[in-house]
Amino acid sequence: METISTNDFHTGVTILVDGEIYAVEEFQHVKPGKGSAFVRTKLRNVRTGALIDRTFAAGERVPRAHLDRREMEYLYRSGEELYFMDTETFEQIALSEELLSGGLQYLKENMSVVVIFHEGNPIGVDMPNFVELEVVSTAPGLRGDTASGGSKPATLETGAVVRVPLFIEQGDVIKVDTRTGEYIERVSTRR
Repeated sequence: METISTNDFHTGVTILVDGEIYAVEEFQHVKPGKGSAFVRTKLRNVRTGALIDRTFAAGERVPRAHLDRREMEYLYRSGEELYFMDTETFEQIALSEELLSGGLQYLKENMSVVVIFHEGNPIGVDMPNFVELEVVSTAPGLRGDTASGGSKPATLETGAVVRVPLFIEQGDVIKVDTRTGEYIERVSTRR
């Protein structure tokens, strides 16, 4: 198994720690006045998204995790299994909904996502940062409502509920940030 020195850490490199795959989010080389140098890191678990702090000795070698990222198209859901198709080979795979973590509520058919593989096994799904979804129900807007006014809940075509400005109406297509669940902008108005 290939190893990497903590001196070669950079943002985004993936490593194995305690049997889990982590991506380096932040790192800092520290040389105290007394004692040995060390590397202080913030690591994000690729599977769960959890963030941990970890300190390594300077020059310590850790196993490197090679990840393969493939663009795939979401096809359909059957029970707790989600089916995706590789856009190059047309191979289809079924993934459990746990691999999508928070992105499941923004997933709609024919959407492109990036599936992350480690040693040939799917371990996670990267959703696009922004998605455009139609509002299927929300309270009607009132005359004079402006973009700087309040907000109201809106249910999207995937079932997700987000807070939107008062002027958004049923049938509007809006852009949503999948990382925060926040409304970004109205893309088009009611058809």
